[in-house]
Amino acid sequence: MKVVQLLCSILVLLVLLPTGKPEIYIVTVDGEPVISYRGGVPGFDPIAVDTDEKIDTTSQLVTSYAQHLEEKHDMLLGSLLDHGTYKKLYSYRHLINGFAVHISPEQAETLRCAPGVKSVERDWKVRRLTTHTPQFLGLPTGVWPTGGGFDRAGENIVIGFVDSGIYPHHPSFATYNTDPYEPVPQYRGKCEVDPDTKKDFCNGKIIGAQHFAEAAIAAGAFNPSIDFASPMDGDGHGSHIAAIAAGNNGIPVRMHDHEFGKASGMAPRARIAVYKALYRLFGGFIADVVAAIDQAVHDGVDILNLSVGPNSPPATTKTTFLNPFDATLLAAVKAGVFVAQAAGNGGPFPKTLVSYSPWITSVAAAIDDRRYKNHLTLGNGKILPGIGLSPSTNPNQTYTLVAANDVLLDSSVMKYSPSDCQRPELLNKNLVKGNILLCGYSFNFVAGTASIKKVSEAAKSLGAIGFVLAVENVSPGTKFDPVPVGIPEILITEVSKSMALIDYYNISTPRDWTARVKSFNATGSIGDGLMPILHKSAPQVALFSARGPNIKDFSFQDADLLKPDILAPGSLIWAAWSPNGTDEPNYVGEGFAMISGTSMAAPHIAGIAALVKQKHPHWSPAAIRSALMTTATQQDRAGSPLQAQQYSETEAMKLVAATPFDYGSGHVNPRAALDPGLIFDAGYEDYLGFLCTTPGIDSHAIKNYTNSPCNYTMSHPSNFNNPSITVSHLVKTQTVTRTVTNVAEEETYVITARMQPSIAIEATPSAMTLKPGASRKFSVSLTVRSVTGTYSFGEIFMKGSRGHKVRIPVVAKGYWR
Repeated sequence: MKVVQLLCSILVLLVLLPTGKPEIYIVTVDGEPVISYRGGVPGFDPIAVDTDEKIDTTSQLVTSYAQHLEEKHDMLLGSLLDHGTYKKLYSYRHLINGFAVHISPEQAETLRCAPGVKSVERDWKVRRLTTHTPQFLGLPTGVWPTGGGFDRAGENIVIGFVDSGIYPHHPSFATYNTDPYEPVPQYRGKCEVDPDTKKDFCNGKIIGAQHFAEAAIAAGAFNPSIDFASPMDGDGHGSHIAAIAAGNNGIPVRMHDHEFGKASGMAPRARIAVYKALYRLFGGFIADVVAAIDQAVHDGVDILNLSVGPNSPPATTKTTFLNPFDATLLAAVKAGVFVAQAAGNGGPFPKTLVSYSPWITSVAAAIDDRRYKNHLTLGNGKILPGIGLSPSTNPNQTYTLVAANDVLLDSSVMKYSPSDCQRPELLNKNLVKGNILLCGYSFNFVAGTASIKKVSEAAKSLGAIGFVLAVENVSPGTKFDPVPVGIPEILITEVSKSMALIDYYNISTPRDWTARVKSFNATGSIGDGLMPILHKSAPQVALFSARGPNIKDFSFQDADLLKPDILAPGSLIWAAWSPNGTDEPNYVGEGFAMISGTSMAAPHIAGIAALVKQKHPHWSPAAIRSALMTTATQQDRAGSPLQAQQYSETEAMKLVAATPFDYGSGHVNPRAALDPGLIFDAGYEDYLGFLCTTPGIDSHAIKNYTNSPCNYTMSHPSNFNNPSITVSHLVKTQTVTRTVTNVAEEETYVITARMQPSIAIEATPSAMTLKPGASRKFSVSLTVRSVTGTYSFGEIFMKGSRGHKVRIPVVAKGYWR
């Protein structure tokens, strides 16, 4: 102890020396936040209740205690640091007790050594984890009628979006064709005023709109001319996410004079509360994101969607479950808020998740049943497959093919990568007009410095009939999505097919001794790519979707908790876009975009959770999560086991049998989730028990972040009442327990267990009868039969006499010792 005090004294003296560059730090301090305050401070009565439910944040008791905490923050900073040498950005009072401050590293050490300071962490950045799906999920016929139809689906449920803001003028968020929205008494959020139009962002559908940028401003990253100092979406991502979860029903998706269908949110009558904390160029800062979450829960949201993830692990944090971000979300769940978070886009490689904690619903991305295919027919009769969301050339005509590099106005322009076809002024319009322009799909398209939209604009301005983009080499991880354009277009994604096109073109194109083209004799025609092909092999786990196993620390040690939790559509999702949006270069200036990512999967779950919450308003976040997970399907539409996209030994992608590390419990089934039969419920003390029994987590760190001692034990983290079972280090035999609660009529369940051969599994009892509202325990014994060095997968299946089917995945890895 004396050594620590001596070191702190030395560090305080060092503060007097020249200091390093100021940075943003998140500081937590002694004292309970509003959500967990049980009394003990003179003059302030207890606030917290034993159950995980919402607190009236407008009460005099809450506001005065919150003010007391903020005053303590200011006093601490004023007593330790010289006035004018620091800037406090936020006081966190409701979910965690602390503040964000812009200070030098030396000042951070002063705070770290001060009595009453529990943790000091340097901020770290987050990034975006970048409509057919309602029908694919069975919502219009299977779910919406139970809630009164689409015009009542999600009524009075408030979904909070911590994202890049919203474009409030989009028809997906309009109120002119809907029944009037009544006030929602439990929601207390505010609406900021647009500094340009002087109008607020709310209209009844959008019920709250605020922005958080203090950390971004302090770091010098914020540019008000493009980032907008308001909830206005300068990116596109936030509008897209909000529309997937809660956009209006039946909005025509029109682009380039073609209607691609009608878009709808999962819960089209749900309210939208916007908490903008992400920005165009730099993503976001955790200090701003935590402030946004803290405000959202204070305001009274029911559901929270987070399509964001960290750029990298926080430097000073060892465990994945304990940091200001996850601790804030734990407090949000304690307050009764369901949290959906994108699992991450690092797939298909293992241990690439960015969503770890048991109180968060981590969502993986699936490809649904819609594919956009196209083809190029060459003059030699060969048909080359590709993708292209565009009309066809005249079906009774073929057209001359001209390569961009052969129609240059001047050979000196080669330095501008003319084959990308981004700059029409480099190409000879007389040679291009009336023909099909051949372009190369270079790395510039992957990097975002070139776009298919710009090729389309260039081809149009040159008078081309259409264009072809040929992929000549592929880097691992390259993802090709069709892009809607107004003229015939195709992207040849297979290198071998691109080579066939290039060979045909070269053979058909005679040149002089200087390699200049004498005549263009290659011909071709482009097919119609506007109509989707529906596949019964859907859903499949998308290539980019992050995979398990889950990790408990940043040494990548396996956790005794399965992640992701669930699979939802996340590939080629049509939804609203902001005309200001620059997140996707192919959709600049458009009103809709079709994009992919676990970012798109999370709001599907947020919207479906709103439907479950609407039907079961008193269910806890864990109960809603359980209902979604235990009713998920592990089969595709053809009845075959789910498959996952994976890299093959060559450049091509292949399909492999999917596992719970790909899809968690399976693909969401909204209809079944409304009536799950049984739920695996959990509360704040269960989450504490999980933390306190996880090896390697310091009990002092748990107390620092939760204000709770480790009085809760469940002997092993595998006993956490999760709707899945994971044992990362199984030696000999281990028995885990689960508790189920009946949320339906009296029913008898027969319990069966199955596992891959290397591990034996047995569930006890084999059957049980539960009255309405009753809870029963059951146990599952796992025994190592052989050590394979890999995980074994299985499931517990509970079949009810009234037709309910409850499944939970089982994952274990056997060791001899």
